[in-house]
Amino acid sequence: MDTWMRFMSSDGGVVFGRVEGGYLHEYESLDQPVPTGAVLSTRALTPLAPCAPGKIVALWNNFHALAAKLDKPVPTHPLFLLKPADSVIGAGEPIRRPLSYAGKIVYEGELGIVIGRRCRDASSLEEAADAIFGYTLVNDVTAADLLNENPHFPQWCRAKSFDTFCCIGPAIVSGFDWRQARLVTMLDGVERQNYPLADMVFSPAEQVSLISQDLTLEPGDVIACGTSVGVGSIKDGATVSISIDGIGTLSNTLSAARAETAAQARPITAAGTV
Repeated sequence: MDTWMRFMSSDGGVVFGRVEGGYLHEYESLDQPVPTGAVLSTRALTPLAPCAPGKIVALWNNFHALAAKLDKPVPTHPLFLLKPADSVIGAGEPIRRPLSYAGKIVYEGELGIVIGRRCRDASSLEEAADAIFGYTLVNDVTAADLLNENPHFPQWCRAKSFDTFCCIGPAIVSGFDWRQARLVTMLDGVERQNYPLADMVFSPAEQVSLISQDLTLEPGDVIACGTSVGVGSIKDGATVSISIDGIGTLSNTLSAARAETAAQARPITAAGTV
């Protein structure tokens, strides 16, 4: 397995590469994984989200255990919504409560699939699997009270698309065997989720294949595989930590809303493309 990360360098540039023994072996980019020859100490770099997706495809009802708890039928095609690129933050960055929203905010610990090559109408699972660069962790944050605020139109996109509402990281791991892994979510040190990834309705390759028949997947795009039982709310000041052995831990703290401009509210380090 290889571990891949993005960082901001001291001159404000964004670098991407394979991390080993405290050093970043720089590569051109995620979609052009060609080594530049540069080797940088990670101690001199500022971590970012490990990729800069153009879009995040977020699945719902993709685990048998949660479908059974909700008394929902298992879908025949992935059920998904899209989260915007501006919702992405990396490990350690604060989830910011929207100024306009005082209601319940919910965490969802999920496995993330990172796309490595352009994928459209993948006709086989082999073709779909070849489009997967690796795997990461996702906290799919939701302003839960907005979902059914309007009885005539469930607002999935609005509820999940605020700035900082898609935590991704801390790294991308290629060659990761998701079949034997479990995802654990801790809320202020208390375990809230602990579920096997093998309980997924659609495997990662199936997700890529079927979703690619609906829309084109581009390098760096992320598919959030959906969550299982144990979803809950986050109080202001609480920290959510999501872990999968072999990938790492993604930790983010919910901060209270502040009367500041949008530019001040979200650090520019979460942006950029590599």
